Amino acid sequence: MIKTINGHIKRRFWLAAAILFILTFAIISSRSATVKKAAVATKKEAREEPKATSAFASYVENIFQNAGLKTSGLDYSVFQKAITGYYNLKQNKALPQSSSIITVIDFNKASTEKRMWIVDLAKKQLLLNTWVAHGQGSGELMATEFSNKSDSHQSSLGFYVTDNVYYGKHGRSLKLDGMDAGFNSNARARAVVLHAADYVCENTIKSLGRLGRSFGCPAVSPEVSNKIIDLIKGKNMLYVNANVDGYTSKYLNEGFIASFAAPADSAISITQN
Repeated sequence: MIKTINGHIKRRFWLAAAILFILTFAIISSRSATVKKAAVATKKEAREEPKATSAFASYVENIFQNAGLKTSGLDYSVFQKAITGYYNLKQNKALPQSSSIITVIDFNKASTEKRMWIVDLAKKQLLLNTWVAHGQGSGELMATEFSNKSDSHQSSLGFYVTDNVYYGKHGRSLKLDGMDAGFNSNARARAVVLHAADYVCENTIKSLGRLGRSFGCPAVSPEVSNKIIDLIKGKNMLYVNANVDGYTSKYLNEGFIASFAAPADSAISITQN
């Protein structure tokens, strides 16, 4: 009788052990399958995201190299920010779709350097690289202080859209609309315009060790002012950059990059330097 009972107990034990083993195997298999699916999904997303991102990066790199912007001294990261703003401005209908000329001013560089670039994105061509002055209140050799306030005599950072030509106290000049609220949105009220100034020249650099300074306008040499105005007038982008704390812009939003597709006419091979 005792042997029979022990036999039943052993059978029940092994049956329970077998059931427990089967359940454990099933749970592990299920979890493994879930992990594999998640890993596959993650890998797929990882493959797709860089592909979308790389389309924009390739487009920017294509222009940067073909236009010789590295050789001219323009920093790649600054150019990328400018292009990001350009496409956001177009998405916000602040620029016409026909616009392909952008102007970049980099106030990270000293006024003795040619820190203004005008680029034709459609032709992947650097049209002009020249000097540009900053405001008296922004600094001497370097621009380090920026403002959106009247009478500050400081330059203002951010994205602008060029408007119409007019004749004022500096002669033929170009009106600018500041697009970044709180940073350059008072450009019209402050009469911040692009104009010619005699103090933007090599002789001034030789005598002062820097360019002359404006009241906050991006002033350029009289020798090239008309050329600049004719190139960038009429709803084109101008971007003023500097690495300072506090500057933000909705036009630096990279949300469009995931669905970015390069323009059809941009398939020019990248020139290796």
